[in-house]
Amino acid sequence: MSSFKLQGSEVRIEHSLNKNEEKFRVDRRNTVQQSLQNNGIHCSVDEVPNIALLGSGGGERAMVGLLGSLVQLQKADLLDCVLYLSGVSGSTWCMASLYQEPDWSTKLESVKDKIIQRLGGPAVSWGDSFAKLKKYYYEKDIFSLTDFWAAMVVTTYVKEIDEQPFTKYWNQQSKDQFPIYTVTDKQCKQNNEGDPWFEFSPHEAGYSLTGAFVGVSNFGSQFEKGSMIKKQPEIDMLYLQGLCGSALADGEEIVKFLWQKIKDLFNGLRCLEGLGKGMFHSEDPDSKCFQVLLDLVDMNLCVLEGKDPSALEKSIRTTVADLAPDKSKLIFPVEKLDVTDKEAAKLYMKQFTLDVCKNLSVRFSFWPFDLCYSICRCMAQWIWGRKYDFLHNMTDEAVPPALLKSERRDYEDAGLLLNSPYFSVLRKERDIDLIISLDFSDGDPFTTVKDAAKTCRERNIPFPEVNTDGEDPKNPKDFYVFKGKYVPTVIHIPLFNVVNCGDKIEAWRNKYCTFQGPYSAEMITDLMEVAGKNITNNKAKVVKEIREIVEQKRFSR
Repeated sequence: MSSFKLQGSEVRIEHSLNKNEEKFRVDRRNTVQQSLQNNGIHCSVDEVPNIALLGSGGGERAMVGLLGSLVQLQKADLLDCVLYLSGVSGSTWCMASLYQEPDWSTKLESVKDKIIQRLGGPAVSWGDSFAKLKKYYYEKDIFSLTDFWAAMVVTTYVKEIDEQPFTKYWNQQSKDQFPIYTVTDKQCKQNNEGDPWFEFSPHEAGYSLTGAFVGVSNFGSQFEKGSMIKKQPEIDMLYLQGLCGSALADGEEIVKFLWQKIKDLFNGLRCLEGLGKGMFHSEDPDSKCFQVLLDLVDMNLCVLEGKDPSALEKSIRTTVADLAPDKSKLIFPVEKLDVTDKEAAKLYMKQFTLDVCKNLSVRFSFWPFDLCYSICRCMAQWIWGRKYDFLHNMTDEAVPPALLKSERRDYEDAGLLLNSPYFSVLRKERDIDLIISLDFSDGDPFTTVKDAAKTCRERNIPFPEVNTDGEDPKNPKDFYVFKGKYVPTVIHIPLFNVVNCGDKIEAWRNKYCTFQGPYSAEMITDLMEVAGKNITNNKAKVVKEIREIVEQKRFSR
């Protein structure tokens, strides 16, 4: 166990809470105690339970669903009982909007109205989104699809560009719940090694179960043996939403969607740079280069759709050869593309895309082609959330070796591993007594809680047994409780259920898909109402579980 102090920041390897978080917990107890008394639960400060509220992923459905749930929790006088508010994916979009407002939980009705007005308002302009993308590209060392996703996609849902740094939205005297945003380490997840759960709190960013953290304002900066060697800009709230909310960044449909978005960007850039088609500068080398890039995008789309891209490939090869200063140094795949073999075609297009970018960059290595190549390379290699590894070349037996050896790490939406942030609040030192899980997931509404229980068993983390035998995942109820001895109690609340949706659960699910365009004002209002019913219909049950926990704490003392 060790602790490394840095100038202006801290790399910390130990299983304890940040001292500022500890202080907040102590100060928060009086607020929670008063809220409990308002609900007829009388207890001493020492008997106050630690309650964590979790919001799952689910795109804008999760964003709006969490907002509706929080509004009703406040009206039920239960919101102030909560110590931690943690989210993944779309729930973090809601959190980011809330924490823009100091002490939002004391004025939630007006904050809610402001958020709904924004979500139902005009979209962020292409010019503003592009300007933000350009800034991301030039202001830091490492560019990834997360930058593109945040600037060009997330903005279409959240309807704003929030450039404020993460640390601006918190002070130690805050009356709000302590926020924890969660992502996953892609390499740890894929290789099934180390600790894939990564969290951002107002003070630190790091690996939840390993106990390795860096000051959050220096996440992304370059470190060597625990010392910062190159400062990078602090992540802003838009990027954080892109980093947390990239669960859509998986599967064939989203690949098609992104290539189409890239095509739109390239067309916009060509117009911006005055490089039109046909009679407009068609023989200029810059214009030819842009046409190759557009053909490359179309070729990727063709392959994804199983269509023959041979005409596009021939055109690309011919034009690239014409533009090359030294044709002997051109590189292209030698094998033939077979679109009938999906996996082989995918590998071919990865290499072909990288080769085209490399061939062109020999001559066109300036703006805006440098940005275009970077986007295409990231697409070919599927690079998301790449940052410097703040643990690089440190020595500590408590940290998995992979985290110490790598120069860079990739971070992505935690929903790709577990669509609820259980492991951010299951750190032993957070000592959580009650978890309220608001589940806005697609598909089986019990997947997150069952997977959390399974992982906890494998890692010897206290968690109740989860038995859903006899429950119909297509027609869930609105309230489940899982508990046991010496483990936190878990309340699990599926968004769409037989109580608030009756026999129309499937219709509600179809109406609010994860991957769809921004919701209308009417859809937002309806979804908030449905989500809110899960709180109002179950207030008495929540209070009952809290009372039992208080009594257990009193007895154990």
